[in-house]
Amino acid sequence: MPAVRVLPCTLALFGALGDLALRKLYPALYQLDREGLLHDDTRIIALARQQGEDAKQLAHIEERLRHYVPSADWDQAVWERFSARLSYRAMDFRREEDYQGLAEDVSDAETLIAYFATPASVYSAICENLHSVGLSDRTRVVMEKPIGHDLESSRVVNDSVARFFPESQVYRIDHYLGKETVQNLIALRFANSLFETQWNQNYISHVEITVAEKVGIEGRWGYFDQAGQLRDMVQNHLLQLLCLTAMDPPADLSADSIRDEKVKVLKALEPITADQLASRVVLGQYTSGYSDGKPVPGYLEEENSNETSRTETFVAIRADIRNWRWSGVPFYLRTGKRMPQKLSQIVIHFKEPPHYIFAPEQRSLINNRLIIRIQPDEGISLQVMTKDQGLSKGMQLRSGPLQLNFSEAFKSARVPDAYERLLLEVMQGNQSLFVRKDEIEAAWRWCDQLLEGWSKMGDTPKSYAAGTWGPLTSIALIARDGRSWYGDI
Repeated sequence: MPAVRVLPCTLALFGALGDLALRKLYPALYQLDREGLLHDDTRIIALARQQGEDAKQLAHIEERLRHYVPSADWDQAVWERFSARLSYRAMDFRREEDYQGLAEDVSDAETLIAYFATPASVYSAICENLHSVGLSDRTRVVMEKPIGHDLESSRVVNDSVARFFPESQVYRIDHYLGKETVQNLIALRFANSLFETQWNQNYISHVEITVAEKVGIEGRWGYFDQAGQLRDMVQNHLLQLLCLTAMDPPADLSADSIRDEKVKVLKALEPITADQLASRVVLGQYTSGYSDGKPVPGYLEEENSNETSRTETFVAIRADIRNWRWSGVPFYLRTGKRMPQKLSQIVIHFKEPPHYIFAPEQRSLINNRLIIRIQPDEGISLQVMTKDQGLSKGMQLRSGPLQLNFSEAFKSARVPDAYERLLLEVMQGNQSLFVRKDEIEAAWRWCDQLLEGWSKMGDTPKSYAAGTWGPLTSIALIARDGRSWYGDI
């Protein structure tokens, strides 16, 4: 991380004993403290409903923090400094009187960061109560997804927050935007004329974006069966990656300049009509299979499952963008659970040279690809053609990578977790890595037409065995354009 200057603040963590806080937020804050990126006067107030001795709750937080922070990163001196910042307060988020003590803890000149690690159903109550005790003018609100389950419900959530907080004080998190490789995508595109001059329909044939998960539901049946993979992953993570890949150069690196360009991409997404659904969208649901050589249950066999559920655990889409830059360039999006590996990557496929001079049998090798790996092993690889070595090889071609692996290239630097960067950006008041209200609405508007069309079709998701790359129809989706998913084995 670059050297930065962060002003003191108080971070009020609502839902402080939940899974997100314990698994992601405390470790991220600990690492920021370890790197010397928290101001000496920054404080963290853990807020949750659980009553009892505060020391007991703080001990639980410490135990979970030790579990999630790598042992090599644990430093007792850092923990002592971190724990001195940390306090616990039991609170009913819907009771205004419970906020008086919080208001007394925050000085008039101090910035309060209110992090909502809670269900969206209580956002409105938290915002109203923060306003009622006079804290809204100096508070930055951090909101976690999901923000609604469709366009209408997202507006309800956003409007309930907007009653008390202007857009300039609202930070909607999509943790993918905090990942190192996603940040490097902006630098890669706009700091290198090698790529930016060829980043259009004249030179690129198609783009793949894959976000694959090895895990299944992991006890989240109640939430996931109401959401499904399209709402849970496509509407936010995949569309954000698409926007950063496809957007035009922003005027500058300010938050609104970047977000203006992303909104333009979302608005330019071509609607997928009812008669196109069968050829451009594939929904799947995993059945029993194997993961890491061990048998795993199918979606309908998971604990507390509904055996008649039609919820999709896999989505593949051919998306098209109606503008000059991307006319005729399909974007193939794919995401699913119980896939063979955990993988998030963007693959840019460049067109063949217009004049081919090498042996005809080698023509199928000609395929320059830029592979942007987001997880695991974050890095960038450019597949290029070179001559094979050796006197007997003649002009035999071979494909090989020009590769940048972040963990290997920057051995002395730890790759920060996305939440570390996002929390730091909130403390600095920089909104460029956060999602604006009109982005949310434009993404929901495009996804809603898919959900509505699929519902009217009355079709069921296609089956795929756990541990595979999805239904066979997802292979057909890209194969009918004469292409295949990169790297599938």
